[in-house]
Amino acid sequence: MLNEKIATMLNDQINKELYSAYLYLDFANYYADEGLDGFAHWYEVQAQEERDHAFMIRRYLLNNGVRVKFSAIEKPAKTFANHLAPLQAGFEHEQYVTSLITAIYHEAFGQKDYKTMQFLDWFIKEQGEEETNADDLIKKMKLFGGDAKGLYALNQELAARVYTPSATGPAM
Repeated sequence: MLNEKIATMLNDQINKELYSAYLYLDFANYYADEGLDGFAHWYEVQAQEERDHAFMIRRYLLNNGVRVKFSAIEKPAKTFANHLAPLQAGFEHEQYVTSLITAIYHEAFGQKDYKTMQFLDWFIKEQGEEETNADDLIKKMKLFGGDAKGLYALNQELAARVYTPSATGPAM
């Protein structure tokens, strides 16, 4: 059985991951409205990955005898002034999620919950990748987004992203 505080933190993280999916679908809606279907697609895939993360954590809790309790998912409230703004908001959000995962890991370390630490190792690595991807998108938008042909090419690049369910997720 998991420590009660760790179980609560992981249960809360499920909600945070589902909110992330909801937020990224909102970004996808913004880009679809702007005619940037490649950007919209990229964030649709991102939303699927965040949903997968929630499912992984849910399964870990269930496999460890913890009853999962859902809470309401907050409505995304951001509005965007330009095409760069959602990318910047996405990067900031990934940094926030990294801080949440790190806090759970820190608690698991304090409790000597090595099983949960091992489970979270995958998420820590994943968050590093998420932050890098978000930062790369910002850099590309700053470099190419001001030029119509560059924006078109970047949109085409993002449209090619393929959703791949994580076969290498954490052991549950």
